[in-house]
Amino acid sequence: MRRGSVRACLGATVLLLWTCVGNPLAAELTLSGKLELLAKAYPDAIAEIRDGALILRDGGAALPIDDGRKKSHAEKLASGDIEDSLSQIYRLGPCVNPPHVDFDPGRIRSEALMKRLYGGSAASVSRDLVAVDWFGESLKVTSRNGVARALQGVGAELAGRPKLKRYLVPSAGTFNWRKIAGARTLSVHSFGAAIDLNTGYADYWRWAGKGKSGAAPFRNRYPPEIVEVFEKHGFIWGGRWYHFDTMHFEYRPELIAIARQAGASACR
Repeated sequence: MRRGSVRACLGATVLLLWTCVGNPLAAELTLSGKLELLAKAYPDAIAEIRDGALILRDGGAALPIDDGRKKSHAEKLASGDIEDSLSQIYRLGPCVNPPHVDFDPGRIRSEALMKRLYGGSAASVSRDLVAVDWFGESLKVTSRNGVARALQGVGAELAGRPKLKRYLVPSAGTFNWRKIAGARTLSVHSFGAAIDLNTGYADYWRWAGKGKSGAAPFRNRYPPEIVEVFEKHGFIWGGRWYHFDTMHFEYRPELIAIARQAGASACR
């Protein structure tokens, strides 16, 4: 086969993988491998994986990994199971690029799992909230699963970079039991496991409107240096999403671990 034909075939293969799974790296890690990393990310909450379900340490019922339903991207966002939440591989690194259509790694979540990890009501989540100093502000986040400790680590590392402070404060909030705008599912802020930065530099897909292609034009004004520090401590960034939310970071250490295992770089 001639070199040009090989390139065409390779290009078609990559395009097919993006179309089928939303991320070419998703095919390189098995579901069982991703689930092992999920369990390792929450050792205080997940006891084991058995018979197609997660067994949690709270003594509740086993949580099915896959509900057996074939879903569109919109359906995954609306009612994702654990398998759906791991279906797209997050990408790490210092580069910021406009995400591909419907590439929303981490925005697809299993609400059932989130409730088991952090609490099923505002009252139960509130019992585990602690105050974290954030550049002179006192922010309430959950102490479960190392979230407060991780945010403290982010703050300590960024404190040595005073030129970045204007992007970080005032924070637009942490714990807030509420649904995602325009959706029926709960925001990760409901679980005290997310932080929004200074809204003065924020860009959000719902605010951006739609361009000629029908997609909201991507924009970001936060330095990639901030993103790298958050990712180092287990947080994913909403600026990696097609439905972008650049001020938003949420604690999802399983997705960071999967990205590292897959070698998923945002610079490729």
